[in-house]
Amino acid sequence: MFKRTLKVAIALSLLSSPLVFADALSDAVNNESRPIKERSRDEYRHPQQTLRFFDVQSDMAVAEISPGGGWYSGILAPLLKDKGQFYAAHFYLYEGAPSYYPRLLDGFNKTVATHPNYKNVKVTAFHHKKAPDFAPAGSLDRVLTFRNVHNWYMDGGQEGLVQAFSSFAKALKKGGIVGVVEHKLPESASDEMQKSSGYMKQSAVISAAQKAGLTLVAESDINLNSLDSSDHERGVWTLPPSLALGEKDRAKYLAIGESTRMTLKFVKP
Repeated sequence: MFKRTLKVAIALSLLSSPLVFADALSDAVNNESRPIKERSRDEYRHPQQTLRFFDVQSDMAVAEISPGGGWYSGILAPLLKDKGQFYAAHFYLYEGAPSYYPRLLDGFNKTVATHPNYKNVKVTAFHHKKAPDFAPAGSLDRVLTFRNVHNWYMDGGQEGLVQAFSSFAKALKKGGIVGVVEHKLPESASDEMQKSSGYMKQSAVISAAQKAGLTLVAESDINLNSLDSSDHERGVWTLPPSLALGEKDRAKYLAIGESTRMTLKFVKP
């Protein structure tokens, strides 16, 4: 009887352990519905290591900000579909919005409507100025944003960043985490490069988050790429997957790979 009780206790302990969540994350990253084209970017984007760093667990309420075509959503949706809640804070359609907004939003909505992995996804809208409330206040365990910070800077400068992070802080529970992955500009570079290159200085991102009431708790080199100088003719879009220069020096940029990126974790005190 004692041995049987001990086995049950061990089993229950394992069910609540980080290892089980890690297995759930591994399953989500490796789920068969992820297209091969998307999986091929794992070597640059390190989704499993990145989401572990942000401590994303399968029973959490999580928002992804501006998921675009849904690269990370293809992992987060199956991870959260049974025990958690996934908010996809997608593009806010306003007069004068970029022309690709409706196309990507429509494609995302079709996936949500038809794919079983997306059964527990709430599609909302986010814009750092026009639509800041993307989830109920104080409801989220995690707010995640991947390669979006430069957009808010390019539409509002440092104030635009503070507006975005203030929205994230409002949506988080106390103790909740904001996870940021963003193209990284050397601190020695000109601030002017942040206006059009797609790269941001880490100090600018940290300053904005702190002004919004968040505290930096950790940073990681998971997504750094030492081959990337962060200085290219067409900014970050020179590199894959965009390859904005077409065939010009294509082999060179493919050899560099995707951009070097900061990976930052902030907490709401």
